[in-house]
Amino acid sequence: MDVNPSLRFKYRDIEAVHVSAFEYEMARWLPFRDKKVCEKVRKISKEDFCKHPNPNFKIRVVPDSEFLFRLVWDMFWRIKEAADEGRELVLILPQPHPEYRLVADLINKFRVSCKKLYTFNMDEYANEKGHTPPEDWPWSFRRAQLVNFYMRLREDLRPPIDHILSPTHENIDKYGEMIEELGGADVCYAPIGWDGHVAFIEPDQFEAPSLEEWKKLGPRIVELSPITILQNSLFPEFGSAGDWSIVPPKAATIGPEQIVKSRLICSWNGYFAGAGFANWQRFIIRLVAHGPVTPKVPASILQTLNTEFVVSESLVENIVLKSDLEV
Repeated sequence: MDVNPSLRFKYRDIEAVHVSAFEYEMARWLPFRDKKVCEKVRKISKEDFCKHPNPNFKIRVVPDSEFLFRLVWDMFWRIKEAADEGRELVLILPQPHPEYRLVADLINKFRVSCKKLYTFNMDEYANEKGHTPPEDWPWSFRRAQLVNFYMRLREDLRPPIDHILSPTHENIDKYGEMIEELGGADVCYAPIGWDGHVAFIEPDQFEAPSLEEWKKLGPRIVELSPITILQNSLFPEFGSAGDWSIVPPKAATIGPEQIVKSRLICSWNGYFAGAGFANWQRFIIRLVAHGPVTPKVPASILQTLNTEFVVSESLVENIVLKSDLEV
């Protein structure tokens, strides 16, 4: 077999003397396919990441070792401050991971009354028929909220059970109204998904003729994107094994309207893929924070809102492309 003369190799000292260009389009099923924008945001450096023209879109980087502590303290302090002032607090919350236990422990430790606290889970899994699971299904977000937070609170500090709310196939049509009846959300905690979703507001599942009309769309049952299914297959509740066969195909979710109407967005992003450096959030947070505002990247809407955009230190590290000879 003839060898390309433009390549010359030395035994034990491999040397490539020529590198060729190779052009290709992005996969057709990807929701956002502007190659030039992707190339631009990929090159955003660690030093430039926190720069943004909207002063209300406040980007903050925290050390990896402090990320969990600061997130827990942020939630706890907002609950305590509202209780001290004797006012109602309405929170829209993401999947209730075990750190909610730490928030509950702090509430118990400092004897903070949650009688005026209302929480709305932003989403819940659903089957192919659009039916959400019973709350005792092991991987139900509703069950996680009850086990990791509500039942962990001292009984004398707990809010009434009807203050702890979740979207279901039965209430999804009025879920947005339920939030509005309480005056809207004070804070929406809104981490970013791999395809740019926030809650399960997936690209292409909320169609509208314009961005302004898209912002007015409310809760619904959606089909999860392939990227979201792959993302969630890495989570502990599904074995952290990449087992995409176990992730439900649909979900109930709030819509863009509930994000837009929240008085404050707190977007905490610090996903870690084991002990390695690989992290799917490193690219998408750049696209969300510095790309165009578009329904193709739903979380990009946060750029236009009153948002605290918090990321862990490892996420803002420069994205460096390496050839197979450099790995």
